[in-house]
Amino acid sequence: YFVMIRPQMKRQKEHKAMVAALAKGDEVVTAGGFLGKVSKIGEIYVGVELADGMEVQMQRTAVVQVLPKGTLKSV
Repeated sequence: YFVMIRPQMKRQKEHKAMVAALAKGDEVVTAGGFLGKVSKIGEIYVGVELADGMEVQMQRTAVVQVLPKGTLKSV
């Protein structure tokens, strides 16, 4: 239990909190490996701007990581 299930539950809880705290303007990495900036936020879906004028809609749970501000400018 402590070796397998507990760490998995902890990661799920952290991911859920991160997804709930998403805000417009956050720079994120998606499950598909795309880097973008959050432009719209809804209950289930989030709009991510991948490039100037190119926005995609995806599920909030597809966001894997929130990057520090200014990360996309250096890439």
